Amino acid sequence: MKTALISGGLGFIGSFIARKLVEDNVVDKVVLLDHFGRYVDSTHGEFLDYRKFRTQGIEDRIIIERGEAKYYSVISNIMERYRPELIFHLAALPLAKLPNLVADEAIEGCITSTSNLLEIAGIMNQKDGYELKRFVYASSSMVYGDFLNTPANEEHPTKPKEIYGTMKLAGEQVTRGLSRYFGIKSSIIRPSAVYGPTDMNRRVSQIFIEKALKKQKISIQGINEKLDFSYVKDVAKGFVLVSIHEDAIDETFNITYGNARTLLDFAMVLKKHFPWLEYEIKDRDTFRPQRGTLSIEKAKSLLGYRPDYDLEKGVDEYVQFIKENNPNLFL
Repeated sequence: MKTALISGGLGFIGSFIARKLVEDNVVDKVVLLDHFGRYVDSTHGEFLDYRKFRTQGIEDRIIIERGEAKYYSVISNIMERYRPELIFHLAALPLAKLPNLVADEAIEGCITSTSNLLEIAGIMNQKDGYELKRFVYASSSMVYGDFLNTPANEEHPTKPKEIYGTMKLAGEQVTRGLSRYFGIKSSIIRPSAVYGPTDMNRRVSQIFIEKALKKQKISIQGINEKLDFSYVKDVAKGFVLVSIHEDAIDETFNITYGNARTLLDFAMVLKKHFPWLEYEIKDRDTFRPQRGTLSIEKAKSLLGYRPDYDLEKGVDEYVQFIKENNPNLFL
């Protein structure tokens, strides 16, 4: 029986990867390793726990295991029991900007957990011939720091300027080095500004929608601030393509929409759903790097990757999800 393991599998992106693997019959079972934690204040007035929606309809094809990938014994036990052919490593901090974020916390997901997964896979191979077909590490476009040019391809200099991007880049180095050492086929993915249904970590897209629902003014930080908004279903599709293509081995890919839009564009798309929406322009958040469009030509040419959702289509589906599952918000 073909099995995939997703660390952070009940998370926003991880759960969509699980669904894509099941729907496309890439594997028979998907093991979702998750610590059931959350990264936002649960007392926040708009907080809604969407995790119950993330596995609806695929319950018979998934196995949920509680645990944290930073613990060597947890990974050893999971790996020995399920012997997955594919591993998607997403168990890390979901956002670049979190309250009280410190380097130690980011190290756990990007470095310690990555090392555990690769080392245990390598030891199992040496012990009894276990073969991991592919290890996919979820990095971030934040590793580039300030974009020097756009579209930024995978050869763009990596100069992160905050904790999250720094540790994501360190995890890339761990992935490459230990993969070479243990002879593991691995790939690295750099997503950007992922949005869509079941997001509950208050990314900018979620914040904008919540404010629109409450008829509160949206604050747009930077009139020219651009992000390569990427719909979560497109990102999940990219992860699965990377995991099954031989041309993806030892490669790094931008998996995004491939056309940055301003935060004001996002607000204007929302205004079609919420005609009362008002906004104000403020100075940009200097914490965040200057970003823009990422090149997806490499993923297109090597993997046949084609995103299906532009910003308008993605927001339409996202808002429809909220209407269907939280109609009281629209009263």
